[in-house]
Amino acid sequence: VDHQKADWVSIHQQICQLLIPIRTPLPFLLSEKERKHGAEQLVKRQKYLLDLADRTAREFVLEGKPGEALPAALHALRFGTQVYGSHSLQLVPSYLLLAEASTGVGHFLEASKYLSQAEWIVLTTPGCSPTLQYKLQRGLGLFCSAKGNFDQALYHLANDIYIASSAFGLKSLEASGGYFHMANVFFRQDKRDIANSLYAEV
Repeated sequence: VDHQKADWVSIHQQICQLLIPIRTPLPFLLSEKERKHGAEQLVKRQKYLLDLADRTAREFVLEGKPGEALPAALHALRFGTQVYGSHSLQLVPSYLLLAEASTGVGHFLEASKYLSQAEWIVLTTPGCSPTLQYKLQRGLGLFCSAKGNFDQALYHLANDIYIASSAFGLKSLEASGGYFHMANVFFRQDKRDIANSLYAEV
């Protein structure tokens, strides 16, 4: 009951009616053209639901409600898998979002699994974009920081900054997030001077 309630509050209330056409099978006696049109409509609906679930989960994370974000993020991953396949780069943002939400509620084992899956996809896909690479490093850094493994967190956040600044420039907004999270780690280590200089850089 608790899981159903959480799912309803998080995302299901928004997508309940939208799931009906997705879960309704196409009539068997259709022409090839009608079947193709039906398949195209199905993919469009799944992509819309993916975007809606992803946006909803991100809003909950930004509001500091990781528990509410989890059901929406799981729906985003499910729809993404249906549309793009189970080893697609398009799934990496959903895995990173699930890892962040899981970390936020203290489910470190689940977060670790989601991060491992994201890392595997990035490492095994040639030509992965710098955006996904730096976001993966940031996700790993935030996870290590939450667990109190500050040295490993700084390693991943340094990689985050390196990849982002190489692709977008040293003064880019993309790189500034890495500086900010690195400053937070130094602050937690009570290295205030380093933290303040990094905050100033941001």
